[in-house]
Amino acid sequence: MQDLPAILVVEDDHLIQSVVEEALKEGGFETIVASSGEQAAELLDSAEGKYRALVTDINLGREKLDGWEVARHAREIDPAFPVVYMSGDSAEDWASMGVPNSIMLAKPFAPAQLVTAVAQLLNGRMPAA
Repeated sequence: MQDLPAILVVEDDHLIQSVVEEALKEGGFETIVASSGEQAAELLDSAEGKYRALVTDINLGREKLDGWEVARHAREIDPAFPVVYMSGDSAEDWASMGVPNSIMLAKPFAPAQLVTAVAQLLNGRMPAA
């Protein structure tokens, strides 16, 4: 069995988790799902380079780490870490809150758009020095 690129998905809505997971698997990616920002940060901290990209919802619950913070945390670990944001109501904040060289998908989006966004970031990623 070949090693598929592992994508960390952060989404608190189980229905959307399923759609995202299925789309990425069909696109040739392995998915690991975190249902909170805190869980995602823990997975990133212990990953040791396992994840190739982050796909995160923005709103992950009140008084909790949001997707903006999870992405910034990923970029502290790897400044070139590919990030795709998903949001139903925070897309307009992407320019001011999002990390550079990331992609925003406004919900609802087609599953193929997600696969294309992840592939685009992975293919455009500069190799580590």
